[in-house]
Amino acid sequence: MFHDKSLAAATTDPRPASAVGHGIGLAGMVGMIGWCVIARLVGMDGPYAALVNVLACGVPMVLWALVVDKVHRRASTGIDWKTVRPWRETLDISLTKIAGLWLTWAGIAIIYATFRFYWEDNFAFAMWCLQRAAPFVFVLSVPYVLWLDRRLIEPKDGAYALGAWLMGTEPADREAIANHLRSWAVKGFYLAFMLAIVPGGFGDFIRADTGALFDDPVALANWLITFMFVVDVGFATVGYMLTMRPLDAHIRTANPYASAWAAALICYPPFILMNDGGPLDYRIGNFSDGSWMHWFAGHPWLLSATGIVLVLLTAIYAWATVAFGLRFSNLTHRGILTHGPYALSRHPAYLAKNLFWWCATLPFLTTGSLVDAARNTLILAVVSGVYYWRAKTEEKHLKADPDYVAYWEWMERNGPVPRLFARLRGRSSG
Repeated sequence: MFHDKSLAAATTDPRPASAVGHGIGLAGMVGMIGWCVIARLVGMDGPYAALVNVLACGVPMVLWALVVDKVHRRASTGIDWKTVRPWRETLDISLTKIAGLWLTWAGIAIIYATFRFYWEDNFAFAMWCLQRAAPFVFVLSVPYVLWLDRRLIEPKDGAYALGAWLMGTEPADREAIANHLRSWAVKGFYLAFMLAIVPGGFGDFIRADTGALFDDPVALANWLITFMFVVDVGFATVGYMLTMRPLDAHIRTANPYASAWAAALICYPPFILMNDGGPLDYRIGNFSDGSWMHWFAGHPWLLSATGIVLVLLTAIYAWATVAFGLRFSNLTHRGILTHGPYALSRHPAYLAKNLFWWCATLPFLTTGSLVDAARNTLILAVVSGVYYWRAKTEEKHLKADPDYVAYWEWMERNGPVPRLFARLRGRSSG
């Protein structure tokens, strides 16, 4: 009966099409798992091997996108492959655009050089990567822009608007320039962060001694959780690197709301508020090896059950990133996802991440005082509230796209998580 109802609902109220299919994420997973197997067999656990892991994830996805999904043929790319303008017709536009791009990149480089935070700890590796990539990116941007502009239906974008304003050839298009700068601010900020954390998790996963994992539920759970984060970071790094029109993975718009930026940035260094000793640190008085491991010690069934829950939650979190394929990015619109975990919840990553924190830290239990327990519970509730805030600011941005509105309304009627919350609030979801 339940199957019949689900089938009827799918027929009469079909889910809106997703900008990304399942295949591209699976291709990336195959490549990543293959490299992880090789790395473990050979013992390659260093930062260069971690970068190869990102490559092993990205290359199969690019091939799948172009060969199977043929994303380069989509109208949303803004490219007309059949109409190639003479190069003289677009040369001035391209040179103006290159000037705008180079000015933007110079600004990002100045920020990196000025704030020494970017040259300390894990971020030093990110700066090493970007320093070595920068000359190639600058040089290759010239033939790439010259080639692409001849095929773009509308080659004058935000980079062009910035370049034209810089050279005084056109009045400033404030909206286009602002969106261009916001888009590159997202890429500049988050790509550095992702590159900084790529080696750590990968090395921990590859180096782990798996000999006794199945005799220790805690060790097994932590090893699997580490792998899930390797997946998440790998796919996210690819997403920030490949914001390209021929892959239909370009940024349509970057979130224009200051509240969205505030909600997102306080979750990441150097602005993070949830780190140890920060104002939203919800681990006061708890053991450094994790609350669930301490409180359930000596109870193997509880340890196993909790480990399974945490692994599943992390798997959902990683799945939510894999579902993006080449398009993962905070604070941007790069196409509407409706498949995979996004057919269950509009914000599966935030939901899974917060449930993980509640189950793993058990903030209402503490090795300190009852005051610490109350404080930890309250602060973690505030952290969850921050992610609710992030979700709402993202929806506010995406609702400018009718495709997202259609998806949002479909989820209200059919999504298991929205319907559950609607029931908890005591109303029907449709």
